[in-house]
Amino acid sequence: MARRRQSVTIKHVAADAGVSLQTVSRVINKEPNVRPEMMLRVQESITRLGYVPSIAAQRMGGSRSYIILSLNDRDRTIADWRERQGADWVGQMLLGGMLTCAEHGYRLIIELVDTHSDHIERELLGAIAALQPDGVILTPPHSANPLITELLAEHRISFARIGSLKPGPGFALTMDDERAARLATEHLLDLGHERIGFIAGPADYELSGWRVDGWRQAMATAGYATAGLLAQGDFGYESGRDAAVALLDAVAPPSAIIASNDRMALAALDVARTRGLDVPADLSLISFDDTPMVHFTHPPLAAIAQPIAEVTARAVELIIADQMGRETPDGPTIVPASLVLRQSTAPPRRS
Repeated sequence: MARRRQSVTIKHVAADAGVSLQTVSRVINKEPNVRPEMMLRVQESITRLGYVPSIAAQRMGGSRSYIILSLNDRDRTIADWRERQGADWVGQMLLGGMLTCAEHGYRLIIELVDTHSDHIERELLGAIAALQPDGVILTPPHSANPLITELLAEHRISFARIGSLKPGPGFALTMDDERAARLATEHLLDLGHERIGFIAGPADYELSGWRVDGWRQAMATAGYATAGLLAQGDFGYESGRDAAVALLDAVAPPSAIIASNDRMALAALDVARTRGLDVPADLSLISFDDTPMVHFTHPPLAAIAQPIAEVTARAVELIIADQMGRETPDGPTIVPASLVLRQSTAPPRRS
């Protein structure tokens, strides 16, 4: 019977390189206080022996777990997965977060948490106890939940808040949603639209208010009223349909609509079709998110492309910098979104 190969440990590396366990640990942890020749010697031993650092070995140099935990909205994330409609927030977050973590020897783990649960404190404490993360990334609406942010601050866990500018601890990051909504509105105004409807997202998302504010500011600057042009949605398809129906049933319906996410934009597009309206000849349409689904509609939808991967990567970098005692920004970090134009906007039809 073949003899089972003995796994290589940090002790084997230290013996091969002729250094202490602490020196190997410092090299593995990429700590700055290691002489270049010593670092080279240890790295050569690691390569020669085929050593793969373990979390336990990494933690020898300190109390770090090398795990960053991301908390996502349970109900909305599970609904997106089950409906399989192409929403890729989590995919883009993994792209930015996992790759950046890997560059620094960290791992990204996602937990789904219901921010409205009566047991959220117990649920969150359970995750922290099990994983002992070095840092936490909060996505909306968790990023604006004071119970979560105060609990993390109390346990001295470094965390980043994506999509929240509320005062308090943690690194605040935004995609400049207010400016993004202005960009979308100004594009439609430049085409000659005067009545531009807006389908808002749920109120428990801070960014929903920012987008409404950006739309209102652009309309006010151009000298146009917004009364009767705002409809409320919840990011779901049915709410988008109801909102589009309400806007188009108005006495003076809009000639263009901006929807706060792709799913509600698709609903608005379907409502327009059932009424015999041509997009963009009769109704211009712009979405938020720019997920794959809007690339293949007819016509393809113009959309605000949110840099989710980039903002998550920046959140990881801020947490790791804080762990390493490096300087971090005092104010919010802004990773701006952009407007991608496709075939769903045009000048309004003149009667």
